[in-house]
Amino acid sequence: MNLAARDSTFMPAYLAKLNAEQRLAVEHGDGMVSRPLLVIAGAGSGKTSTLAHRVAHLIVRGADPRRILLMTFSRRAAAEMAKRVERIAGEVLGRDASVITDALTWTGTFHGIGARLLRDYALEIGLDPTFTIHDREDSADLMNLVRHELGFSKTEARFPTKGTCLAIYSRAVNAQAPLGEVLGSVFPWCAGWAEQLKALFARYVEAKQAQNVLDYDDLLLYWAQMASEPEISAHLGGRFDHVLVDEYQDTNRLQASILTALKPDGAGLTVVGDDAQSIYSFRAAEVRNILDFPKQFAQPAEIVMLERNYRSTETILAAANAVIGEASERFTKNLWSERKSSEKPKLVNVRDETEQASYVCQAILAEREVGTALKAQAVLFRASHHSGPLEIELTRRNIPFVKFGGLKFLDAAHVKDMLAVLRFAENPRDRVAGFRVLQLLPGIGPSAANAIVETMATSLDEAMGLARYRPPQRAAEDWPGFVALFSQLRAGSKKWPADLEQVRLWYEPHLERIHEDATMRRADLLQLEQIAAGYASRERFLTELTLDPPDATSDEAGPPHRDEDYLILSTIHSAKGQEWKNVFVLNTVDGCIPIDLGVGSKEEIDEERRLLYVAMTRAKDSLHLVMPQRFFVHGQAARGDRHVYASRSRFIPASILGAFEQTAWASVQAKDDPRRQPQVRIDLGARMRGMWK
Repeated sequence: MNLAARDSTFMPAYLAKLNAEQRLAVEHGDGMVSRPLLVIAGAGSGKTSTLAHRVAHLIVRGADPRRILLMTFSRRAAAEMAKRVERIAGEVLGRDASVITDALTWTGTFHGIGARLLRDYALEIGLDPTFTIHDREDSADLMNLVRHELGFSKTEARFPTKGTCLAIYSRAVNAQAPLGEVLGSVFPWCAGWAEQLKALFARYVEAKQAQNVLDYDDLLLYWAQMASEPEISAHLGGRFDHVLVDEYQDTNRLQASILTALKPDGAGLTVVGDDAQSIYSFRAAEVRNILDFPKQFAQPAEIVMLERNYRSTETILAAANAVIGEASERFTKNLWSERKSSEKPKLVNVRDETEQASYVCQAILAEREVGTALKAQAVLFRASHHSGPLEIELTRRNIPFVKFGGLKFLDAAHVKDMLAVLRFAENPRDRVAGFRVLQLLPGIGPSAANAIVETMATSLDEAMGLARYRPPQRAAEDWPGFVALFSQLRAGSKKWPADLEQVRLWYEPHLERIHEDATMRRADLLQLEQIAAGYASRERFLTELTLDPPDATSDEAGPPHRDEDYLILSTIHSAKGQEWKNVFVLNTVDGCIPIDLGVGSKEEIDEERRLLYVAMTRAKDSLHLVMPQRFFVHGQAARGDRHVYASRSRFIPASILGAFEQTAWASVQAKDDPRRQPQVRIDLGARMRGMWK
């Protein structure tokens, strides 16, 4: 069949379904090898459909599917894309479509395609084609083995853990940046180990080669290196007439260099993405890849803007456009929709995080009563620990939920450690808690922990039994502090929740020793203290949390049974690409959005702005940005105040407030809560002065 001979004036039904801009992107080059194409696809603009239609159109117009390379960022996305292509092509080609699209074999992730090509060219690049691939855990274990062989596991000062070493190595490879630059900008606490890390990485590479293994990063690194050889590059690029890449804003420098090597002049290259949704710099994604794409080649890329949004109402888009419009650099576009609405996104002022949790629960249940399923609603947040008070309130109200983007708050290892200390003090016969706590101490393993618990069990007083035990030499330095803590907790010498603060102060040095990201985890512990303040006693606190069934929390969020309804909790990063009828964004205040750790540079602030934009554009019908006015801050109690005041996110300046509906909310429970401070301001000083006038 000569597909190219088909009547070019015929407008097939699959093209008629597209809007004008989508059709422009699909028909670019009209099926022939053409100058590079950049499709800026705004949120909800039909990006996936447009890309699938372009691939199908290339095939319908005569392109050889065996010479089309389509790269996505997940295997699931690649499989879904292939199905769509077959369905679209089938409208024109009929039964021939499946035969032709079955030949579309070069569809997959960057890493998957890289592995295939490396086996094809293994002999040319001195690689044994029978190599095996290490996953992240395998790679970390190998890194640890080399680390131990070099003696870095026995240094006087704390050497970075295997996971951190692998993260540093991976960042340097994917960002194509010198080690010193990576350490200075991303891992400053490891900067003093630069020379040792260089030696470690060199030996790690040698170990991989000796064992004929590649890690995930090698799949890209080897591909880029072999593509840099002119002869191989020409042969490799000649295998594909068309190269298409989805989610281009999420590529790193290494991936961009691969594309440049494949198509040095950009001919036949199509990239699709949205600079306004570039939010993965922590994975070494480089927003400049998409911003600089148009001027990267000798023949400038054609740019097609997809601005029509099929997801959200016009009022939600107006607010989102206003937020991203303040960005310092972007492809100027304004999303629009035919979905009319008089309801503006809400800026909801609440007193504190407790009221925020109450507001969200009340609003969600009210929506459920009018027919909106829980699964059609989502609560988004900047950092995983921000959902802590809400998770407690949802559990209390028996509202089922699934959390994406990190562990559930009460299942995080460091939170479990803190609770285990309290449980062990509350009940020294609780061996599960005891074993967990005791093994936090250096030099205490399972055998020693068992001996300690046995000693305590055979003593008239558990605290005395603990003090009588002679720990291993490695634990001798930390032992007195732990014994003192346990004795004080058993004696109840401090009032609740002050003893939780005492536990945290004892635990923090261990937190820093065990976890490289101790700063972020410490925020969870402060959050736990705030939650604890809502309970009358330690026993009540532990009991209420324990009553939550084990199945209600899990190490990884997974879908409940198919017949259950459940609310979605998600970090903004994990929510990208998703959509819900109603969306609630927690903590839309400075310090959370943007997060305190993300305001060190203009680039970081720009990405924090994009995060808020991504969160807002997940909503179809209703959007609530919740702003707690006060946040719990440890250390203020001595001065009579446990909170600081927060201000509205800088990304919503006064100039764009007209795009929002501003409202204040206070729960009935909060108003009646005796612990709640009165909402009045009285100048007693003026009264005192007035007494003598």
